[in-house]
Amino acid sequence: MLASTCSMKSVPFQELALKTCQWNVHSLASTEISGKKKSKGIKSNFSGIEVMEHLEWLNWELGVESTKHLILKNVQFKTQKLKYRPPSTKFFTTLFPQPLVLSAGISYSLPITFCALEKKDYEDEIVFETKTGSFSIRLRAALPFHDVQIPDLVSMPACAVFESSETTLYLHNNSQLPTVFRLQVQSPFFLLPSSGTLPSLGEAKIRIVFQPQVPKVFDVIATCQFGDNECEKYMKLAAIAKLPHLLVCSADEPYPTSGQSIMHFGHVAVGSTAEKYMEIYNHSACLGIFYVHLREQTGPRFNVSSEKRHLRMCGAPSALECPPRFFFVHVPGVGLEPQPSASEVNSSFRIEHYHHPAPLQSEFACGVREGTALASSRFQIPIRFTPQTVGAQSVDYFHVTRPGNSSKSVLKVIGSCKGPVVSLAHLKLNFGCVFLGETTTYTTEICNTSDVPTFYQFEIDCTQSVFVIDRPCGLLGAESTEILKVMFRPSHPISYYRRVACLIHYQDPLFLDLIGTCHSDQVTPSILKSKHIELYQTNMARGLTFYPPDILAMMLQEGKLQLDADGALMLALETCCKAAEQEYSEGCLKAPVLCPVIPSIIEYFDDGVRSDVTMFPLHVSVSERELGFGQCLELGHVAPLPLSMINHTKGKVSVLWVTQPGSLFTVTPQTIDIPPLKSTAFRVHFAPDKSNTLYAAELECFAYYKVMRDHRLVDDNMVCPPWCLTLSVQAHTFRPGHEHFVPKFILDSPEVLLPAVNEKGTTCRTLLLKNTGDMLITFSLDSQSESAIRIKPSVGFVLPQAHQILCLKATPQNESLTKDTLLLRLNASAKFNQEMRFYSSVEKPLISLDENGYLHFKPTCVGTLTERPYLIKNISRMALYFQWKISATDSSVLSVEPTFGVIQANESLAQTWSFYPKEQQKYFLKPHIGVWGVKGPHCTEQGKKIRLTLRVIGEGSKGKITTEKEQIHVGDVLIGNTASGDLALLNNEPCALNFVLSVKQDITGPCDPDEVVNDPMAFELDYHHGTIPARSRIIFRFTVRPVRRLRYTWTISSNISPAKVLEPNASEENEPLCRVTVDGVYPVIFISDARCLGSISGISKQQLWRLFSLDTLNEYLQRDPTDGELLYRVPTRHSISRCPSVSTPVMVDFNFGAAPICSDPSIVLLMMENKEMMPVDWAFLFPVDQQLDLEYWAETGEFNPTELHEMRIADNQLFTVKPKSGCLLPGQRETIQLTYRHEFIGTDRIPILLKLSHGREILLNFIGITVPRDRCYIHFLVTQHRFAPVCISTLNPPKQIYELYNGGSVRVIYEIQLDSLKTIQEQNYNHPIFQCLNPRGEIQSGMTAYIEWIFSPLEARSYSVNIPIHIVDGDSALVTFTGIGYDQRILGSSASFNEPSSYFGAPAVQKAPVLGQLMFMSEERISFGNVPVFTKCSRIIFLYNVSETEIITYSWHSTSTHVSEVLSVAPASGMLQPGDSTHCIATLRSHKNPCFYDLDLICEVYSKRQVTQYQKELQDWEEEKERQQVEFTITEWSLLHNQHPARQKQCCRDTQATCSRVTCKDTGAKIMKYKTLPPIKEPTDTWEGQHVEKPPPGMWQRPRPAKPFLLHLGVTARSHSMEEYHKNFPSDVPKHYIMRNLISEPLSVISQPGSSGRVWGKWENIHVDSLRSASKEDMRLVTDILTTVLRCLQEDVHFQRVLVAGMAEPIPYYTQFWSEEGEELAVKKQKIEEPEALSTDAGQRQEVDNVQLTIDKSEGSSTVSESTDLHQDFDAAAAEMDEEWLAEKRQDSLSAIRVEEQLARRQRLKMHPEFCDLLEWILENTLQNIVIEASRGEVVLTARPRIIALPPMLSRTTIDSMSIEDFSVSKRELDLDIPDISDSSIQRPASVAVMNLLPITHDRFPGTSLLFPSELSKSRISVTASGTTNRTI
Repeated sequence: MLASTCSMKSVPFQELALKTCQWNVHSLASTEISGKKKSKGIKSNFSGIEVMEHLEWLNWELGVESTKHLILKNVQFKTQKLKYRPPSTKFFTTLFPQPLVLSAGISYSLPITFCALEKKDYEDEIVFETKTGSFSIRLRAALPFHDVQIPDLVSMPACAVFESSETTLYLHNNSQLPTVFRLQVQSPFFLLPSSGTLPSLGEAKIRIVFQPQVPKVFDVIATCQFGDNECEKYMKLAAIAKLPHLLVCSADEPYPTSGQSIMHFGHVAVGSTAEKYMEIYNHSACLGIFYVHLREQTGPRFNVSSEKRHLRMCGAPSALECPPRFFFVHVPGVGLEPQPSASEVNSSFRIEHYHHPAPLQSEFACGVREGTALASSRFQIPIRFTPQTVGAQSVDYFHVTRPGNSSKSVLKVIGSCKGPVVSLAHLKLNFGCVFLGETTTYTTEICNTSDVPTFYQFEIDCTQSVFVIDRPCGLLGAESTEILKVMFRPSHPISYYRRVACLIHYQDPLFLDLIGTCHSDQVTPSILKSKHIELYQTNMARGLTFYPPDILAMMLQEGKLQLDADGALMLALETCCKAAEQEYSEGCLKAPVLCPVIPSIIEYFDDGVRSDVTMFPLHVSVSERELGFGQCLELGHVAPLPLSMINHTKGKVSVLWVTQPGSLFTVTPQTIDIPPLKSTAFRVHFAPDKSNTLYAAELECFAYYKVMRDHRLVDDNMVCPPWCLTLSVQAHTFRPGHEHFVPKFILDSPEVLLPAVNEKGTTCRTLLLKNTGDMLITFSLDSQSESAIRIKPSVGFVLPQAHQILCLKATPQNESLTKDTLLLRLNASAKFNQEMRFYSSVEKPLISLDENGYLHFKPTCVGTLTERPYLIKNISRMALYFQWKISATDSSVLSVEPTFGVIQANESLAQTWSFYPKEQQKYFLKPHIGVWGVKGPHCTEQGKKIRLTLRVIGEGSKGKITTEKEQIHVGDVLIGNTASGDLALLNNEPCALNFVLSVKQDITGPCDPDEVVNDPMAFELDYHHGTIPARSRIIFRFTVRPVRRLRYTWTISSNISPAKVLEPNASEENEPLCRVTVDGVYPVIFISDARCLGSISGISKQQLWRLFSLDTLNEYLQRDPTDGELLYRVPTRHSISRCPSVSTPVMVDFNFGAAPICSDPSIVLLMMENKEMMPVDWAFLFPVDQQLDLEYWAETGEFNPTELHEMRIADNQLFTVKPKSGCLLPGQRETIQLTYRHEFIGTDRIPILLKLSHGREILLNFIGITVPRDRCYIHFLVTQHRFAPVCISTLNPPKQIYELYNGGSVRVIYEIQLDSLKTIQEQNYNHPIFQCLNPRGEIQSGMTAYIEWIFSPLEARSYSVNIPIHIVDGDSALVTFTGIGYDQRILGSSASFNEPSSYFGAPAVQKAPVLGQLMFMSEERISFGNVPVFTKCSRIIFLYNVSETEIITYSWHSTSTHVSEVLSVAPASGMLQPGDSTHCIATLRSHKNPCFYDLDLICEVYSKRQVTQYQKELQDWEEEKERQQVEFTITEWSLLHNQHPARQKQCCRDTQATCSRVTCKDTGAKIMKYKTLPPIKEPTDTWEGQHVEKPPPGMWQRPRPAKPFLLHLGVTARSHSMEEYHKNFPSDVPKHYIMRNLISEPLSVISQPGSSGRVWGKWENIHVDSLRSASKEDMRLVTDILTTVLRCLQEDVHFQRVLVAGMAEPIPYYTQFWSEEGEELAVKKQKIEEPEALSTDAGQRQEVDNVQLTIDKSEGSSTVSESTDLHQDFDAAAAEMDEEWLAEKRQDSLSAIRVEEQLARRQRLKMHPEFCDLLEWILENTLQNIVIEASRGEVVLTARPRIIALPPMLSRTTIDSMSIEDFSVSKRELDLDIPDISDSSIQRPASVAVMNLLPITHDRFPGTSLLFPSELSKSRISVTASGTTNRTI
């Protein structure tokens, strides 16, 4: 359990729900509670008076007065005076109020008494007043009540899930009453105790336990119920439960991992213990306690130590030791983002180590099994490794888990056991030949090259042998060498040879060959050498040693044997061949073989003496190798023991028993010869010399061929060494009743667990029996016959302080663990028997396959590879070989790594399986694994081989990766900055896809492709490859970093990887997933508009655009900044000079023009617009804004003229910029006001840097000129003027304009010197290259003169001329005019005419608002484009009154006659109501000469209110002026004073010239009829606010007229000659109307070349408003006439009928159905039918007349006799018919003549210019009316067309009913020249061509039902009636 304290906030959490007074609750919660004692009042300072905030009475009684004192202390240093008002209630009383005077530091005690009459709460206050204010002290008396104080908020320590944390809090009883409480809270919080009783003013300790089960943030309200009325208070418990994640690693690893870590112990010495530390990481910031306990569970061979002393606790890891606290969380649908470590709290853990009970214990041990990992720390837990089997590798696992198995980490421990590495310096010691009785000593070394110490022992009894080793046993240290002395002491003259075993603990034995020969005077045997031993071993392997040397020599002579290259004997070849054919017989020899290399441990055990297994047959054998005499009671009468020896050779063998002098054990006979294949008997005698003693010895015997006694009898190649036989004997002489010696020994392992072996396998190891006493120890082993354990030596003795190494060999037979018990008898006493237990088993190769032998692959994309780990575990106790087998058909889709290897015992081996399907199908595969045992050092058998089958299930699927968006536009990114975005990849297939993303970069825009192709990749992906789970998405973060101001396009392609099995042709190429685009941008602004005010308000917008070089500025702003400009990315003070250097290479002049001194400031408004998609920070930096603030001592005080000039400008603020800096958001506009004040004569310049943050720096050279008032000054806009290029084949070159602006206050007369023109004319064959049409003229102040030039090149080259321009009474200037002539035949189509508006950059629409501007125009610049000469073009502009209260009037004026000749505006003036709009029509009439037009009209806008006020003030001023001129007062006193001229006063300066009398005022007069006003003075031209000449006192100035607001309308066009226009613009010819009356009439004299003396600047009204100039009588007359006409029309009945019929007329038949072919056919038909119709009508009319006449006659002569002759009637009728026929013929002839005359008259009429102008005027007004009505909403041009009815079908009867009068024309009509519209030669009427403009409006504003004026202005509908030259209706 964790116990920690935490802070609790005392801030009020809520209002308490008490049933008592609410005021008391608040006071207790805020100020009263602080433990057991009452809180003292809190003192406050009120205006220097220190006093308690409140007084409180507790524990009061009814009717008893209680007094408390209120202490007031003056804490200020001055005396203060106080007044107070007593409490308002009668329960609180005090002294009578009186002023209190408190000196500094003085206190005053004011007693206040409380007396209650009933039990309730009382409240009141006492108010104190000081000079600085008043304050009140609260008074209260409360009854006792239950109140428990608890904290509002308790923050618990962070806790891990399934664990607990706790803290404590105290409940305080703030009342005098014992209080019962009960606490309630929800899980996982627990409050202990949950209920109890609080004593009066006591407290209780409460434990808060937090036990979360889920990770979340807990915010729980705990309830505290207390008191008799169950009052409640609430407390918030806040805690965080987290899911920790422990990281485990070995101390050797640099970083911990959340999976499996590996701890390598390396090679550890056998029997020793190695210790390493497992580190558990918990990254958190809290504290905790560590606990340990053990958990046992059945498992394979584990041993856990309970030791705790090795536990290490470390602090928080350092930055170098601790890895980054981040790990990657791969969640489907979520991008790969680094997440913080999940653990921020303490975490308990459990270490699980599965183990078997003894003896199958693990060689690894961990003493810590459970604990708590502290936050922000790591723990090192020791793990010990104690190996027992040399050469074996051990593997084990430790699992670190949390409660609830929320996380699990595995630590794999690996270690191997190493033993000693002991070697002998000499394997053979040859003492040579020694004479009998002599000894020889040789030295040799035994060396241990390992770091593992060990014990060694030579198995020889040096007391009984001819060979003596000085130290036959001992301890061999690590990496040490011991020198051994071996002495040879022969006792008989024979050859000696003994192979001594050197036993080494934990290592196989070594063998030392001891060789020596002894000669005597009589016997000289063959000297035995080392090579004889080697030849003997070879001959023994070939079976030739069973023959004595003499027989072998005979066989060699006979050829049956032969010598090999080494000198060894071998059978002859013929004998070998025969031996192969015959069966084996006794005399048949074996084929020659080499001596095999026999392991030393096998040679040691399988010697044929103590085992039935031997490598080679014995030559001589002894019946017993171990003899025991037992208990010998009689020292002199010990019975000998029999012993027999057998000769297995075919030669006579001599036997010699070595007996050292004084030996107690002897053998008789000592020497004897044994015939071949015979045996002999021996007696072993024992002669003890002491009783109660142990005896033991090893007897030595040498047997050799008898022929070897004489070296002359044996050839050197036939020398055979003797055989050494040993006999171990033991005996003791202890008497009955005497206790045997107590053995003091150490047996290193009485219980031995032998390694598991394969079937028929063996294992060996050594045991160490150490004699630690001073007495001899004898031992013997009693083994069972069926035991699988063999120990050698089984009988022996251990000398005092020596040791015996026992070699153990086990051949287990059972598969289960078998226990073999051997009894070790010590000192021949059963009392000291030691039981030895050996465990062994035969293991079958067995492994377990994970997931029950099934391997499932998730669906895999065809052609890709899916890898999955699969575990196989070796559940046996021995290392195994494994090998996977996969069929040939399955190997194409399935593979495993590794396919072959070794898996150690108890090891879980992870293998990687790869599945790569080829087709879209399901796969069921069955690979199998073969397992068999590993051959050990003592195990030559592999054992059985088993086979297991693994079932693999997989599915092939087709996969494809897509994206949510195919196009991702990041937007605009600042160059050098980065922008990020998300790329979402989708996988809708059932298989996970491994992908690799590739990015291709394309850079487009105005750039060199070869330059940008080598740019580095500006696109970065967080991950270029990864895996998308099935049916999910993953989000990648990408970052773009553009380096150029171009468009970057990155094509992202994906490749599903890896495609191992697909054919090269079948693999798909990278498919583009999406394209990411970004525009690299710099902060860019654009000057979209400019306005001028003040002194330069008279210049046009185009002139202002050129003065400020705004086109150049915009061009520079659009360019990329240089490296120098980006040196300071933001405005920075970086210079110590007053003229700081700039890094920008560009500079722009801001020329404010010129104006007279003291005139209004020149104000320019620039509209800056941000058209990009990123904000722009801009700043205008004056030189002082770039200068560093230097200390006073750093100022030099020396300034150059430039610095002084700039200081004067800065000090007087001649140039100002408002605002100087700002930020423009995307699409935002801002108006910048630039002001230049004309206060000093001269030219003012100052460099101002326009800085865009992270963008351009442009140096703006502000230039302003101030001239004297009486000086003539022309401000040249440019001194180098370039004319527009002109073709050399142009017959009539256009006129071009050069402007001169008068910036002074007086008119200027200019003269242009033309001498240079004559010079260049003479140089070009007297051809006028340059012509000036008005070389002399006059320019008014503030106006612009237009100098007309004609540039006529003669050749295709450039022309230049310097022209001096002289200003009368002013300065002259030299202007360079340049023109370029070109040949259109060479340039071809590239020499096209541009739109005239393209030459000028000023915008057409006003964007910059001006303060006080009441009227706006829809367009400020109109471009008529390219027009032919004699053309009239019109445009409609709209005027808007934006004011809601002001009525405005406007009037148009032209600045010169040059403008008024070609440009007019109708109406020229007008009035606009508030919010109203109107239209104006601007008409351009081009000259007969081609010309460039850049005209400027000025519109004066007045406010009617200001004009009316001015007129009223002016009228009052004029009336007063008139009164002062005629009214005067004469007195006597004034007459006397009038005699003196000096005393005369002028009343009005304006009447000085006309009035000779002086009006004086008599100040002494009491009676006066009128009071004279002060005199009037004319105002002077001054700049308002400064330099104003103040009028004399009492002077009434003349009212100033209201200043108009000026609007400029710019008009541009270029006129061409007819031939040139038809040639260059053939498709535009029908669009223009040619005024033929202008062709016949000459133009004004002004347009003629050479005219001079023109006055520029006189404002002329082009159209005079007749109504405005008319008198009142005229206006009254016009009104009466119009009233009479309208009244007559209303009373006219016919007019009323026409109106009614017009309202009910049918749907009109529009002219859309008109066609030229139909009209021509109609005209032809009409020509044919008209004469017939005329004749028919005439005949019918004549016939009708005749019939009527006949009827009249018959009626008149009804009285005639009916007997008239019928024949006469027929004759009369015939005569009448003849007359009618003749009359009809005459009538037809007359009608035909009249028709022909009418057609001819009509044709002539249509050719008149007046008729064409009339038609153009009608169509123009019609279209203007339509557009105006549309602007007012009366006509909807964009509405859907109505259904058009077909024209009515005219029947023949209808046509016939028409009279001839309908077609005939009288003589009077012909004289009136009525036009005819039935001419067949005319084309489509002009009205149709003009009506085609209407669909343009419909197309431009689709779907709108109303065309607003602003929209009409944008549509720019042309109202020019075009193409009516040869057209009519």
